[in-house]
Amino acid sequence: MDVSILIVNYNTCRLTMDCLRSVYDSETKFSYEIILIDNNSHDGSVEAISREFPNVTLIANEENTGFARANNQGMEIASGRFVLLLNSDTVVRKDTLETMITFMDSRPDVGASGCKIILPDGSLDKACKRGFPTPSASFYYAFGFSKLFPNNPRFNGYQLGYLDPDKNYPVDCLVGAFMLLRRETIEHVGGLDEEFFMYGEDLDWCYRIKEAGWKIYYYSKTSIIHLKGGSARRRPFKIVYEFHRAMILFHRKHYRQQYNSMINGMVYAGVGLKFVLSLVRNAMISPRKVPLPAQSLSASGDAGTRTESKAEVRL
Repeated sequence: MDVSILIVNYNTCRLTMDCLRSVYDSETKFSYEIILIDNNSHDGSVEAISREFPNVTLIANEENTGFARANNQGMEIASGRFVLLLNSDTVVRKDTLETMITFMDSRPDVGASGCKIILPDGSLDKACKRGFPTPSASFYYAFGFSKLFPNNPRFNGYQLGYLDPDKNYPVDCLVGAFMLLRRETIEHVGGLDEEFFMYGEDLDWCYRIKEAGWKIYYYSKTSIIHLKGGSARRRPFKIVYEFHRAMILFHRKHYRQQYNSMINGMVYAGVGLKFVLSLVRNAMISPRKVPLPAQSLSASGDAGTRTESKAEVRL
């Protein structure tokens, strides 16, 4: 088996089925298997997916184990020489698997790679190529310096906005929505850290991969669409909480020992302030459904409005 494709589903039945259709529409000489991990959905996902896609290996959890744990479950039974983490709210191009696996075969020094990721409005999902969120990079990003000086590497250390998205180059971090890993890399560094429930696990994994001596590459020769759900804009408290908790976990795990107590205190205080402001801002938003533009779903052939939220994709 060339690649094992892992998809985590949580109450995103329609999005997940579109994602699966796009994978099966792939034009590739490489063999693949799809392992879908359902985190105790209550929208009929298990029944619908089992019925329409009988060849998918389906793990039906009896509780919501989180994004990291669910993917680790898939890795435990994966047989591919590569493992692909793929979000359920994505649509892959016909050439995506062929292009990315061919690239990985040509670069045995690369432990993980990601492709260009496009949002429904046609813009780049900036999370697909990132630097590590060091205290300085996070500060410049949080306080808008990266937008004021978009072409300055010093102020764009996190989102790497100064790098051409149409070029190929090594980066620090990819995003868990599409991350292709070599089996040897996973055996070397281990799976995802399950202390991260649904955010930050991809950053942590990339940090450990680079620390182990593997290269991480952004490869722009192909792309996927990242729908991010057609969502109610107000986010549940757990989403806001887990997002900020992941920041603390990452800093505590990888940077706390590198900085003095004053810097660490400033980081924790900054995350805490951002958490409070996010809760206030979130409370002021009226929940509403936002339809996705029809053209954004052209790869799957379904122009219907999506009602699943991006938050649910990982919860």
